[in-house]
Amino acid sequence: MRGESGVKDKSMANQISLKAKARSSHGRNAVNQLRKTGAIPGIIYGRKTTPQNVEICLRELQTALRKTTSENILVDLQLDIDGKIENRFALLQEIQRDYLRDLYLHVDFQEVAQDETIHLEVAVESEGEPTGVKTGGGLLEHTLRILHIECLPKDIPDAIWIDVSSLNIGESIHVKDIIAPAGVKITSQPELTVFACVAPKSEEAAAAVIADATKEVEVIKEKKPAEGDAKAPAAKETKK
Repeated sequence: MRGESGVKDKSMANQISLKAKARSSHGRNAVNQLRKTGAIPGIIYGRKTTPQNVEICLRELQTALRKTTSENILVDLQLDIDGKIENRFALLQEIQRDYLRDLYLHVDFQEVAQDETIHLEVAVESEGEPTGVKTGGGLLEHTLRILHIECLPKDIPDAIWIDVSSLNIGESIHVKDIIAPAGVKITSQPELTVFACVAPKSEEAAAAVIADATKEVEVIKEKKPAEGDAKAPAAKETKK
């Protein structure tokens, strides 16, 4: 099967703009004081640049993140180094969070060039309802949810959507069947199954599974007393 694919909701941006300041302070105390001011520590690094510690306004970061639904976010970082503004183009690599205390701990940026091919992961989603589901009562199995891709930063998709509407029971879509969006090369193993339309279990099979489960429960309930345990008293006979 050939999997028609595309990028859904192209109007949704996967790029944000942020202001940052160079950070010279280090250590736990300095970082804790930084967080009290409403900022979050971070670092920007790249193959051709020296790693630079930075600080970013937490509220600005949260506001910017709400504008995108993509897992892969490009950042136009306006970095203030001693009053001089440098524009850095980066991929938001990681945000470390303490979910128990609802705290943002640290943010990592990987600097990239706009003409540099990058390697990353992207979600793969289904679109449409398979024929085998509509007419045959089948089930759609989504077995591979992440694809490995390479592309230029400008071509990063929010997700790759696959039209599965033509799938009949017994048919599947593999990585090799997917037509990648323009500018994107899929590097996942070609033979991996992404979607499959399978037949539902028959009523007899389902009944057998339920029967087996019931027997297992009965066996557990009829557990014999361990050796040395007191025997249960015999039931009294009713006199006529």
